[in-house]
Amino acid sequence: MDRVLSDESILQLLHDDAPWGDLTTSLLIPATVSARVEFRARFPMTLCATEEAARMFELKGASLVFLQPSGSQLAPGDPILSVSGRAQTLLTVWKSAQVIVEWASGIASAARAMVDGAQGIPVACTRKQVPGTKALSIKAVHAGGAVMHRCGVSESILVFAEHRQFFHTCSGKTLFQLKQRAPEHRAIVEVHDIEDAMHWAQSGAEILQLDKFSPSDIRLCKTHIEKAGLATRLGIAGGINPGNIHEFVAAGADFIVTSWPYYASPKDVQVNFIAQ
Repeated sequence: MDRVLSDESILQLLHDDAPWGDLTTSLLIPATVSARVEFRARFPMTLCATEEAARMFELKGASLVFLQPSGSQLAPGDPILSVSGRAQTLLTVWKSAQVIVEWASGIASAARAMVDGAQGIPVACTRKQVPGTKALSIKAVHAGGAVMHRCGVSESILVFAEHRQFFHTCSGKTLFQLKQRAPEHRAIVEVHDIEDAMHWAQSGAEILQLDKFSPSDIRLCKTHIEKAGLATRLGIAGGINPGNIHEFVAAGADFIVTSWPYYASPKDVQVNFIAQ
């Protein structure tokens, strides 16, 4: 996968950790010593952010030896990244590079777990990333085989109940207005009960986002829509994780909407230094 962080962003990450260099390394390791550093998977994982990690080393003068691309499925002990150069450089950059691979791989692995449990139904991740992490979070979602539900509020239409309290036009007129003013977009309407869902479906909503519906209510909503001969698609959001996703898929989800991968634990990366 391509890098999603600019050189400037990567250098800023390094500056945050070592604004005046690495004091311990500079006191103990001569500048003439060369080494190689290797990253390996400690547990099964879906890999992400290796391209950014490698660039961290390169920007400080090290040379890439081996790179496993983002999206790779790894077993314990599998190689991830190998870099050679001055030992001082490798020791200074090592932890920053390790952290972004571990963190991004945690998201990617969680997204993969959701995708595997969805049995072919698309898994769409929300825009609720940790602030400041959007680029790498989106990359991790894609590395895990999921898609983005929304990257932000500028490029997609999602009508919440919070929007609807500010206007009083009928639902059909609202949908017509959205189609007229943004003909290249499909509007999603979030609903919170079966009655609300059927009202918007019968008004012509192409996609409904069922928020915190139980599997039984999803199944009932799906049955009503099919009996009415409507083509409304159902996105299911709220409380879904790898342990219960199969219930929502079986209930009739057309796609799953989730923020769960963003809060996954990082995946441990083993780091070894070899003096040269």
